[in-house]
Amino acid sequence: MVYRGKVKDNMVILEPGIRLPEGAAVRIELEPVASRQEPDPLLRMADLAIDTGIPDLATNIDQYLYGHPV
Repeated sequence: MVYRGKVKDNMVILEPGIRLPEGAAVRIELEPVASRQEPDPLLRMADLAIDTGIPDLATNIDQYLYGHPV
């Protein structure tokens, strides 16, 4: 059976009228909440990519980032 409620002050508050037996084992599963935040930029990586003009960047990334020899 599914019971609904909300978390307040780190406690689960069930909807009015719901009574569970003392000591009952429960499982809590979070429901997804619609987010109004901008989507993760990693999902748009291809749109954000630019041409650096460095033909071996993927091969020699450590050299360009940290100065390590090839």
